[in-house]
Amino acid sequence: MEFNVQRDGLTLAGIYEPADQPTGTIAILMHGFTDDRGYTSSALLVQLAARLRAIGVGTVRFDFNGHGHSDGHFVDMTVLNEIADAQAVLTAVQTRLHPQRIDLLGHSQGGVVASMLAGYAADAIHKLVLLAPAATLKDDAIAGHTRGLVYDPHHIPATLLLSDTLTLGGFYLRTAQLLPIYETAQAFTGPVCLIHGDADQIVDPIASKRYHDVYQDSTYHLLPGASHGLDGQARTTVLDLATAFVQDSRQN
Repeated sequence: MEFNVQRDGLTLAGIYEPADQPTGTIAILMHGFTDDRGYTSSALLVQLAARLRAIGVGTVRFDFNGHGHSDGHFVDMTVLNEIADAQAVLTAVQTRLHPQRIDLLGHSQGGVVASMLAGYAADAIHKLVLLAPAATLKDDAIAGHTRGLVYDPHHIPATLLLSDTLTLGGFYLRTAQLLPIYETAQAFTGPVCLIHGDADQIVDPIASKRYHDVYQDSTYHLLPGASHGLDGQARTTVLDLATAFVQDSRQN
């Protein structure tokens, strides 16, 4: 069912899919940079949500501002305002659905957002799953190269052309340089599952290793041959690992 959320005058397009046999847990799933909540059956978040609902976990997926069907412009998107998006969705889940437990799952930049939101709202989050979390976006912004763009990190322009259809805002990079990613993430002390591919050409697996080093209760799975999209032969393993982690009664 439609699960739209308002945040600072923007409508964030979302969908809530209840479990057939609910266990009291709802998972909020967060997509990556330039991606969306998933509109095809092959999309990672769609497949993950289906698997979660099969074990009694309801799911909420949404498009960050400037992505998918949500309001806003991509050029205005930053990790900081994506955290604000995610916080608004978290509040809506709490007030509209009243779950017993809330889990966060994020892929790529959505993993960074999920990790930081879990740090800020540690008392509200039950478990955390980070799929190829793109925490190296800070390193890239400091070095002056982001997703194929090369720029002077000390004099970042107002906008940069990312593709024929997407313009990245310079403020995204300026704020990325100063993000307290791991400092914030480590405030969450609950169970964390980290999944990364050793063939990831977009986000170095060191990002997940650093998360593993700062978390108190984490498991880290480095998948041989898996790309950033965690697709192909790795997809089934990813779905199995994430679902088993959420379902594991020893961590409830």
